[in-house]
Order: sequence, then C-alpha cells, then structure tokens
Amino acid sequence: MLHKIYNFAWHIAPPIIKHYLRKRAQKNPEYSNHWGERFGEPHPNPVQRAIWLHAVSVGETRAAQPLITQLKQHFPNAPILLTQMTPTGRATAQTLFPEAQCRYLPYDNPQWVQQFIREHRPIFGVLMETEIWANLIQECKRENVPLFLANARLSEKSQQGYQKIQSFIAPALGKLSGCYAQTAEDAARLQTIGAVPPVVCGNTKYDIAIPEQSIELATQFREKIGKRRVFLAASLREKNGVDEAELILRAWQYFRQPEDLLILVPRHPERFQAACDLVQQFDLTIQKRSDNQAVQPETAVWVGDSMGEMWAYYQVADVVFVGGSLVDTGCQNIIEPMTCGKPVLFGQSVYNFQAACDGALRFGAAKQIADVNELLQTVRQWLDNPEDYAAITTQARQFVAQHQGASARIAQQIIDKLKAS
Repeated sequence: MLHKIYNFAWHIAPPIIKHYLRKRAQKNPEYSNHWGERFGEPHPNPVQRAIWLHAVSVGETRAAQPLITQLKQHFPNAPILLTQMTPTGRATAQTLFPEAQCRYLPYDNPQWVQQFIREHRPIFGVLMETEIWANLIQECKRENVPLFLANARLSEKSQQGYQKIQSFIAPALGKLSGCYAQTAEDAARLQTIGAVPPVVCGNTKYDIAIPEQSIELATQFREKIGKRRVFLAASLREKNGVDEAELILRAWQYFRQPEDLLILVPRHPERFQAACDLVQQFDLTIQKRSDNQAVQPETAVWVGDSMGEMWAYYQVADVVFVGGSLVDTGCQNIIEPMTCGKPVLFGQSVYNFQAACDGALRFGAAKQIADVNELLQTVRQWLDNPEDYAAITTQARQFVAQHQGASARIAQQIIDKLKAS
C-alpha cells in the first residue's frame, strides 16, 4: 500500500516540483536549466556501459572522486556517468571529471527511472552516502544492473524517520548488491532499516588530496591578502531565521584587531549577496572575492562569493571555523581543513559528521565550542598565540592519515561482488 501511495505521489508531483524549482531559480538561476533530465526526458547522446555514480550535491561528489579513481583502475576503458540533484553538485562534477557525462538523476517516478536505466545501461551503479530511491533500486534489480550504496551513513535522526516507513524502505534496501558503511554505528543503523548486511569500509572523504590547482590559487589569494592573520568562517548556513554569518559578524566587530581579516564563505551561492548585505549592516569594510582585487589593509571582511575554491580558502587561513554547526544543520565537512593541517573549530550540531567530529576531538585534532562567544574568544586566543594550536595542526594531519583507504576498500568490495555474480 505504501508503494502505491508513493507512486501515486510521483504521478501528481510534477507541478509541485516545477513550482519548487522556479522558487529556487529566483535565488540560483541554474535551477531553471536542464529540467527535462529531472523528468525522464531522454538524453540526446547517452553514454552506455559506464561506471555510474550518483552523488546528490557538492560534498558527495567530492567524496566520489577517490572512489572513481580506484574503480577506473579496474575498468580503465569504461566511460563515467555522474548524476546529481543540485546545480552546485553538477558544476562540481563537471569540474572534477571533465571527461564524464554529467546529468541530473530523474526523480523517482517509475517511468522516468526506467527510461534512465534503459538508455544508459551502466555496468553498475554506486549511490553515495544515503541516497535511497525505491523505484530506482527496483528498476536496477529488474534490469540486472548491480547497485551499491557506498560511503553509507545514517544518523539516529534519519534512522528514526526511516523506521516509520520500514515496511516500504526495507524491501528496496534489500535489493542492493552491497552496502558499504562509514562506521560500525552507521552499519548497525542501516541494518535496522533493512539494508543488506553492511560492510564497514570507512569514509572516502579522508582520501581526498589537496587539489593541485588549489595550491596555485591559494598562492594568489595570499598575495592579495598580504601578511594579515586570517580567520576563515567556512560553509556558513542559515536555519529558522538564524544566520551563522550574522552571529559571527555581530561578535567579530568586538573581537577583531586591525591586522585580522575575516573570510566569510556561505555554503550556498544564493546566500552570497545576503552575506555582503550583513557585513555592511555591521559597518565593517568589505571586499568580495569576485572583484578579484587586492585586499586593502582597512578591509575587515572578505566575502568568498565563489564556488569550487574552498580548498584555497583553507590553505590561506590561520584558523578555520566549519559552519552548519552553530545552527542545527549537522555541520559541514571538517576533514578538508584538517587535511590542510589547519586548527579547526566547530559548534554543537554535528550529526552529519558525527564520527569525524567525535574522532577528531578524541585525537586532539579539533576543538568544539559551545556558542559564538566561545568561538570568537578561541579565535582571538589562537590568532594572538599560534603556539597554542600548533599541536592541533600536527594531530589533524595524523588523524586524517590514519583514516585513509576507504576508497580502495570499497572498490575491492564492488569488484569482488561483480566477480561473484
């Protein structure tokens, strides 16, 4: 009965989805492009017999990069098909994998996903993290396309939600060819909602190396900034009217020194202009990355209104705060700044990176703060006394190194399954 209701919802959903996309396009015009792909329209030149990976947005797409590198060693002549759900994810895929065919995955209408699978006929598919689409999984099973859930994670909150519809979701999860979890806790939660027996392989995000092109860009950034001390507030989020950028700016005006520079980078491009407006409200001198000018000595805030350059921002920072953790959105990726050997701070909401945050704290590789006042007090202390965070930067690199290898383990698991089938 739940499956019938689910399919009926997809039958009547297109007008609602289109209204949603139009609203998103008001802030991010890219949402108005490539609509046909989302609604099952055939691709004019579909790549076939490809390695197919689905990664919903930017973070998942980056996490797929080392896994694709490993899989290509086993399938050197196979093309790559990458699907996303967001414009930023699609843009990231096109940048990281210029040789791949990139497109949006159709919504989970039975006819749309059937069209997608039959026109591409991938060798196998990999869903990154927690992308569970019942009709897509069913169609792959029907068409004998092995489908794997990789880098899989499931928070307690999501587990509780899925358990309410377990009679619907469990049959789909049971049709997967393999499930590769980040942690033992993720594996246990996934098994409670019906996943095929998960194998703990770790998190591929630890395998992401600092991109070569970002090193040169970081050098350019440092030339623009000069010798100023840099506090980077990265991937800032907003929820229920509470904006992390506003919280930080409100406190920063009291904690900053003239030689300090705050780099403010919102998580989503539609928040770029809002961040600039906030800086001006606090009467702080502002420049924007998009202006591509040298940062003036009197500039208090440099707004990072650019996509795909976060690695460069990390490399020029002295201290990094990772957003999505002062508001209840579960934290953004703390692994990348630790890979760069930076002292990392984050707030109390960490359910999206629970294992990484808990592990980093135990290892002495990062610090958790209670609120924005403690955040800025710590930033002030560290900027004035770099020796206070020297041990954390050493521990950060060691922590990342100890957790690498998940991509190779997942790839081998997939190869073994394909050989056995």
